[in-house]
Amino acid sequence: MTLEEVNRLGPLRARNEFLQCCGSSRWAAAMAEARPFATVDVMQTRASAIWSSLGRSDWLEAFAAHPKIGEARPLSAWSSAEQAGMQTADARAKARLADLNAVYEARFGYIFIVCATGRSPAEMLSLLETRLGNDVERELPIAADEQRKITALRLTKLVDA
Repeated sequence: MTLEEVNRLGPLRARNEFLQCCGSSRWAAAMAEARPFATVDVMQTRASAIWSSLGRSDWLEAFAAHPKIGEARPLSAWSSAEQAGMQTADARAKARLADLNAVYEARFGYIFIVCATGRSPAEMLSLLETRLGNDVERELPIAADEQRKITALRLTKLVDA
């Protein structure tokens, strides 16, 4: 889809397309309303600004739309590509990720969010271990920024599709 096509979509279809990029319904609705975008850079800047204006419940809604890192359930094409590095993970790394994912979710109340594109299993495991040391107030903005990065990559995929 081109940027011009995104700009011409009906409001409901635009919202649904944006939901593929970020699972926050308020973010997707605001993006649909913010159109038309003159350039992809303008769209990206607006997306980031909208994301930053949202709060905890919107962020948690977006996080919940993601599979856990290394999870075996069927992934969307975008999630599969983003987690491609997990294909090289051995059984020990997968088990460690699963264990620490559970610890993270119990500690923070949401799944571990990381922009996995281009990251190896060892990198993701190291990031997860490090972020488990954060307190609740410090971790949420980090997770939200990782979601912002994922969203930016997916917006680029949306207009390149």
